[in-house]
Amino acid sequence: MPTTINDLQADWYKNYTAYVNDYQSGQASFLANLLPQTAVQLTVYQTLEMLHKRLGNDALRRALDPADTIQSPAAVYSDGAWLKRSNMVGINVRTIGSFWKVINYVLTLPASHDSIHLLPIWEPGVVGSLYGMVSWQINPEFFDVDLARYVPALDTVEKQLKVVTNLLHAMGRTVGMDVIPHTDRFSEMVLACPSLFEWVHRSGPELTDHSSLVYKYVEEAIWQFLKFHGAADGTLLTFPKDVFFSTDLAILTDDQRLRILFGNARDYGGRLNRRLALIRHLTAQGFETLPMTMAPPYRGLHIDPTDFVVDDFGQIWYQYAFDEPQQMSRVFGPLARYRFYEAKDNNQNWALDFNKPNHAAWAYICRKVHDCQRQYNFDFMRGDMAHVQMRPDGVPDVIDEYYDPLRAIKKYVQANGTPYYAFFAETFLAPPNTMGYGNELDHLEAIEADSTLGDLQSLVVGSDEFTRQFVQYDRYLRTRQFAPNFTVMTADKDDPRFDEFYRTGNLFRYFTALFLTDMPSYVGLGFEVRNRHEQRGANEEYTKLYVFRIEDDRQPDKVTHGPFEWGQNADQFAAILSIRQCAERIWAEIAGRETRWLVAPGEAEYIAWTHIEPTGYVFASAMTGTLPDTIPDFPAGELIFEESECRVWRVELV
Repeated sequence: MPTTINDLQADWYKNYTAYVNDYQSGQASFLANLLPQTAVQLTVYQTLEMLHKRLGNDALRRALDPADTIQSPAAVYSDGAWLKRSNMVGINVRTIGSFWKVINYVLTLPASHDSIHLLPIWEPGVVGSLYGMVSWQINPEFFDVDLARYVPALDTVEKQLKVVTNLLHAMGRTVGMDVIPHTDRFSEMVLACPSLFEWVHRSGPELTDHSSLVYKYVEEAIWQFLKFHGAADGTLLTFPKDVFFSTDLAILTDDQRLRILFGNARDYGGRLNRRLALIRHLTAQGFETLPMTMAPPYRGLHIDPTDFVVDDFGQIWYQYAFDEPQQMSRVFGPLARYRFYEAKDNNQNWALDFNKPNHAAWAYICRKVHDCQRQYNFDFMRGDMAHVQMRPDGVPDVIDEYYDPLRAIKKYVQANGTPYYAFFAETFLAPPNTMGYGNELDHLEAIEADSTLGDLQSLVVGSDEFTRQFVQYDRYLRTRQFAPNFTVMTADKDDPRFDEFYRTGNLFRYFTALFLTDMPSYVGLGFEVRNRHEQRGANEEYTKLYVFRIEDDRQPDKVTHGPFEWGQNADQFAAILSIRQCAERIWAEIAGRETRWLVAPGEAEYIAWTHIEPTGYVFASAMTGTLPDTIPDFPAGELIFEESECRVWRVELV
């Protein structure tokens, strides 16, 4: 077996024809021995030629037409429960450069990885954060110039995204989008619809007004800016202010309002300059959105006069802090959350009235997400910060349509033409009153999440805490309405701070995630070649640092210079390849089957399992140490796979 990246690449080029023929003929569901760093360098011609022979001329022609729609593999389902047994791969598109290169990367993945999650696809705001969306426009940096040259009709990033989802569906994958219930603090949405967000007034470092109706003063200030500078698209402002800020689409559409404020959607520079001018106009008068918070108590903020940054325009931005912080309390300075509820007593005591939803905010975000889902034919959503539960009394006994925005979005999309639309929740299965008020498990059921991320990725395999969590997740899988993921690695854990999690146990993670066929799994791009990082690597080696776009050398732990650098862990790639090839041989017999434990988590330093409905296969993997020679209640069988301390046996069915 090759032991270096150069050996693997040499083998790929030497046996290129055989590997490609196996894929094109359908004998293999992926391109064996193709390194991800090699895959993303494939030319558009090479990729299209492979897909043409694999999918056929008609299917490829349809997929490459952005006006056509390839049906999702999930369309056969009547709800989102299919996600509970999916093996998902998360892709930060910024690490590979364009939507088109997602297709190249997926060529390296076997069919057992059946879902692709695209990290946020929106135009980013401050520090280029993918999670600080500044508009509902697709991020133009994900446009592929080579694809447009080869297929001139694909001349916009929107067309390219639609073609990519078409191709992923044709390749048998479901495709997920990030749904983010917040924006950049001065996003186009914030400025076009101030009533959908919470505003404050400050004088220097002093918070002078955080009452409920500050947004009314903001509307007046924006209107005066428009009257002075004129509409960006030349529209005559012959209508009153209330018409401009109305959320009634029959009066003014979202697109019309944005064109008036910022100009043509394709004029990226013009829109940015116009938005910056409007921001300076508002901040000069002391107006800004209230920053987003995480974890109890959520509310009750003040400005920290000692914590601020000065931007390139000489403007001071102060950090906010909690009046009474708790363990996990966080303030996200660059972000603003939608104002989903009215405040009690004019917000004098920072209390929300959960019986008074801000209906316009709910309708707006449901509509905008659905527009995107429908345009690009997404199959599921990853609900960002789904752990947010702001009611101090915890999960209520009665769950209504305004309990949670992510729940509302899922149900809205399902009710409007996509009943199989599924919900993957970003929660960490934390103890009660930690990440949100009340019991997070009850909250997950209340929001009707199909699966959730969990936190196994941030624990060392074999540690007491890892084993305890694994035991709990197994119990939740069998007793709760949602399915916790066996998460291997996520883009936000591929970070220097978390290197210790991936120095040991990587094959246990991957093998278990893939072959526990009734538990969903999640793995981030690049895990297959990730370096062990016994010492901290260069910033460019970590996918987390490409969630942002920081080029400021004053932030040495976050700054990146140049493209993402793939790992060089040839041994890990080769071992994972062998696991994938084993799965390839038996997947049709085991996919989605309910498992039963022979040695359950917590009973030993290894686990072993088979299927309730006999398939003839038994699996075992050691967290630490080695596997024993015999496994209790295990009949004699033929060892058909062994890689490190991961094994598969075939046994006689009685």
